[in-house]
Amino acid sequence: MAIRKIVLHPNEVLEKECETVQAFDEDLHYLLDDMFETMYDAEGVGLAAPQIGIEKQIAVIDTREEEPLEIINPVIQKATGGDVGLEGCLSFPGLFGEVERPYRIVLTAQDRNGKEFKLKAEGFFARAIQHEIDHLHGVLFTEKVIRYVDLEAEGSEE
Repeated sequence: MAIRKIVLHPNEVLEKECETVQAFDEDLHYLLDDMFETMYDAEGVGLAAPQIGIEKQIAVIDTREEEPLEIINPVIQKATGGDVGLEGCLSFPGLFGEVERPYRIVLTAQDRNGKEFKLKAEGFFARAIQHEIDHLHGVLFTEKVIRYVDLEAEGSEE
């Protein structure tokens, strides 16, 4: 496993529609392992392939509330409820904002072996999944921010 370099904004790879994955092979397995290692090293909860310069529909998520998740070629089938929550992004270090997203989602995706699965998620886990899926379609959280938040200023008020 290896830690990959995280692409920082501005970079055109972050705003591109990613290609679907066709080959579920050893190279994909290594990539997924590297993505987890990179995400953990950066202390993130999610990482999408374009964030390491790869234009493929691949993301990893680990909110520490659920089992670590690999999603390949994900599609949100259903989204319900509304929730505003704080988000940040490894491609925008130090930038945080409130984003409105559905509270519950149902998605289909493929695992590292190409097997399709269906998953229901809610709350922060659903938020993290949606954030990463947005990356796969060239959508950045900054396009959805309702209000930017200065965590250092808010932390000093306590």
